[in-house]
Amino acid sequence: MGEHDVKQGEGEELRTFMRAILDDLQALEQLLDSDRIESGIRRIGAEMEMFLVDEAWRPSCKARAVLGHLEGPFTPELASFNLEANASPRVFEGHCLAKMEFELADLLGRARAASETEGVRALLCGILPTLDKSHLGLDAMYDEPRYHLLNKVMTDLAGGTFRTRIKGLDELETTHDNVLLEACNTSFQVHFQVSPHEFAPLYNLAQATLGPVMAIACNSPVLMQHRLWQETRVALFQQSLDARTESQHKRGTRQRVTFGERWVESSVLEIFREDVTRFRALLSNDTGESSLSMLERGVVPPLSALCLHNGTVYRWNRPCYGVKDGLAHLRIENRVLPAGPTVRDQVANASFYFGLMSALGNEYGDITKVLEFDHAKDNFMAAARYGLDAQFRWIGGRSTTAQHLILERLLPLAREGLSNSGIDVSDSDLYLGIIEDRVRSGRTGARWALDSLASMDKGMTPDAKHRSLTAAMYARQTTLLPVHTWSLASADDTNDWRHNFRTVGQIMTRDVFAVHPEDVIDLAASMMDWEHVHRVPVEDQEGRLVGLLAQRTMLRLLAQGRLATGKEPVAVKDVMKTELVTIGPEATTLDAINKMRTHRVGCLPVVEDGRLVGMLTEHDFMGAAARLLEESLSETLEGGAA
Repeated sequence: MGEHDVKQGEGEELRTFMRAILDDLQALEQLLDSDRIESGIRRIGAEMEMFLVDEAWRPSCKARAVLGHLEGPFTPELASFNLEANASPRVFEGHCLAKMEFELADLLGRARAASETEGVRALLCGILPTLDKSHLGLDAMYDEPRYHLLNKVMTDLAGGTFRTRIKGLDELETTHDNVLLEACNTSFQVHFQVSPHEFAPLYNLAQATLGPVMAIACNSPVLMQHRLWQETRVALFQQSLDARTESQHKRGTRQRVTFGERWVESSVLEIFREDVTRFRALLSNDTGESSLSMLERGVVPPLSALCLHNGTVYRWNRPCYGVKDGLAHLRIENRVLPAGPTVRDQVANASFYFGLMSALGNEYGDITKVLEFDHAKDNFMAAARYGLDAQFRWIGGRSTTAQHLILERLLPLAREGLSNSGIDVSDSDLYLGIIEDRVRSGRTGARWALDSLASMDKGMTPDAKHRSLTAAMYARQTTLLPVHTWSLASADDTNDWRHNFRTVGQIMTRDVFAVHPEDVIDLAASMMDWEHVHRVPVEDQEGRLVGLLAQRTMLRLLAQGRLATGKEPVAVKDVMKTELVTIGPEATTLDAINKMRTHRVGCLPVVEDGRLVGMLTEHDFMGAAARLLEESLSETLEGGAA
């Protein structure tokens, strides 16, 4: 949604804006009928998003300050911890791919230099491993009216709450009161200019390629320290902007984030008309002179109302209309590729996609005659979940693995497509060679991240692991080597170990055993014995913390004979402590120590939004202290040796 001067349309204003959208559609139809949209040339382009992180490898909301040091094609994003850099459009020929890489590397270098001036770093990453909900308050939103307005409109539609539930190796279920969950995603969006007469067949090919392209590009397996999909961005983006009401859910109303439901038959108008029909306008702008009037004067209109509406519908392949130097053109914007792991990996992903777009039509003819739409959609979702381990249904309904299909069929076709488009063979060999090596090794960015986490010391806290992963990602990006050559991340990748122990959330125990108020007290006693814990929290049906049981309570009941066989069973609610001293996960460890000393308690339930998220005990502090001592001694010895 690049439009800056937007507002929330209501009443007559919204009706006026909708009339402008309809006028734009009529104008587009006239442009198509009169062949006034550019054809006969292929251009490519790209948008590269990135995170800003602080010295502790956590999100840093310094986008405005960093942008103050930058000139050129840099823009803000929804969150103040994101930036976007836009590469120049290039004719699809010769060394365009290498030139794209060079420009993107230069843009990233400039962003990093500007970031370092502000004491932060710019990082390419699909989802930042150190992100958590505390980073997603409205204070993190980039301070521009269009973003606050979009948040208000979408939040109102959603009834004030966005619900996210994603199940992978772990399971994440959370709610949020604004749209900033969407800002957890950063992408590498590529553009492919098409002629009007070829839009439908090429758009359908773009849909067919999404599964294989997603499989080789996965780079976002972790969200809020949960291991989810190989490309979690897909599930998160769909749910983070799902503003449908309960009745709309029941009717099967489509989400604004969508793959689509059918092949395109003849024209880009089919998509625009469907989206206008299905998705009401959320925002409006000052429409000015009508597009039809501009056409009558011989001026190519910008179709600003239609483009604004199109920017609030999030197709994974988005149709785009633009005007450059007085000439209208059409593009297909591929929105599935994640940012990173390196600039070179990004360009390799784009090269595979561009090659397939240039070859599949020659190989298979009309893709809609040989591939079921539902199979193309299923392939995409399978790739997002499982990456290179996905099972696909390909041409003629045949089942195949993603790796076999890519290596045996699609890579040769992509090479042929690049060659037929006049791409220099050295570019083709470089970038598709990276894809081939990545697929043969099975090491996508997502796989590298998950393998790194699995290889780390089991005694490391989750926070320390994800900070080390992020630090390693940044260090390896600077080598310019593609991800399939990277060594795994380890604890040694972050040498600022003091940041591992600053907040309660970093050292608390997350795997907590709890009981219900109506449970029999004997269950709590047994849990303490079996799991070697001294305290058991008590939660109600909604997960709210309502009490705490301590081991000394069990001992007192035992001394009183109330746990003896034959006695009336005692309910947890009758003996639990209800006057609780709690703390939040973002509190400092020093605050936690002072609170425990002041209230003379040996543990603190950690609560967020009234719900238990962990427990902090003396044992956790002992573990942290031991780790601090170990790291300090190691640093001292290394300094002495030097």
